[in-house]
Amino acid sequence: MQNSNPLAPPAAAPPLPPALWALMSGNLVIGTGVMAVAGTLPSISADLGVSVPAVGQLITAGAVLMCLAAPLAAGVVAGWDRRRLLAASLLWYAMLHAASALMPSFGALLPTRVLAMLAPAIFTPQAAACVGLLLPPEQRGRGITFVFMGWSVASVLGMPLAAWLGGHYGWRAAFWLVAVSSVAVAVWVWRTMPNGIRPAALSRSAWANTLSSPAIMGCIAVTALYSGGQFVLFSYFAPYYTQVLQLNATQLSLLFMWFGAFGWLGNWWMARHIDRIGAPRSVAMAIMAIALSLLLWAASEWGLWAAALVMVPWALGCFAANSAQQARLVGLAPALAPGSIALNTSAMYLGQGLGAATGGALIAQGLLLHLHWVGLAVMLVALAGSALATRAARRLAT
Repeated sequence: MQNSNPLAPPAAAPPLPPALWALMSGNLVIGTGVMAVAGTLPSISADLGVSVPAVGQLITAGAVLMCLAAPLAAGVVAGWDRRRLLAASLLWYAMLHAASALMPSFGALLPTRVLAMLAPAIFTPQAAACVGLLLPPEQRGRGITFVFMGWSVASVLGMPLAAWLGGHYGWRAAFWLVAVSSVAVAVWVWRTMPNGIRPAALSRSAWANTLSSPAIMGCIAVTALYSGGQFVLFSYFAPYYTQVLQLNATQLSLLFMWFGAFGWLGNWWMARHIDRIGAPRSVAMAIMAIALSLLLWAASEWGLWAAALVMVPWALGCFAANSAQQARLVGLAPALAPGSIALNTSAMYLGQGLGAATGGALIAQGLLLHLHWVGLAVMLVALAGSALATRAARRLAT
């Protein structure tokens, strides 16, 4: 008799293919590069002589490019062998991060950094789309959350290390770290991914079905909302904690590592339980956890340990929400997954860009200490939107 308790310990699962470890590591490098600016923002500002909101444009501009490129790339690369595509995207990431580290001014850094963001627009959604061809249907939720776990590991190791390097050796050292790591993981992907993995290209009718589905597009809108709500404040963690708690580079990197550790834990728990508790419920749980941290955020001003405790629910939900959303979309329409995941990735990056831009505009008005209220309002809208998307999916199923 099947266990009906969704919170019961899971039965032993078969081991994942080696290729999924390489794809997870690819997301680790991708996530480290995407978050490197947030971790090194004070260093970039001081070195290049530009304001904190101006440096925040690196996040916004890169996110806009990723938003536009993800769905476009899904159509362009539809017939490409994923072994070659994913390895090449990581090599592109390496080359452009190395070039960014050599840029002498902010004006030169901005376009170089933006071009580097083509790699996340391709790698993350296409890696997730590959899972359906590497695993049987009953393991796909677990596989997708595992591959996306690379982003949470990036917050445990990559972003804190980037922040530490930025504080002690300058932001360029952090960018070199991303460049070298990208080459190493590109080789790993090349060696472990099988040849001939080519998700079917989406036809015009498939794209039309994706774009006209209230359930799918509702989920994608939720991704944009909760990503934006987070990045209003997340983009400016470094200057926030530097101003409020006067943290040095080592303390800041340890705080990022604390956040990342709980982010990994939340994603790990999600990977083990999502196939049994259901993706829609998982998304709602993650959004509520983030909203709780934002509600209590003012307590961060009481001291370092208060700040560390307040961010725990946010960390638990942050990356778990993204993993659950991807699994949710695959479950809604497996045949449309290459397009829906690409659009979801686009929405995630759009939200990040809009959130970073909103946060920068508020900081320019002297409202750094009030960013969490804006983020909380957006998260509550995202929670309501997720409930509506679930209702639309149930109507579709009946």
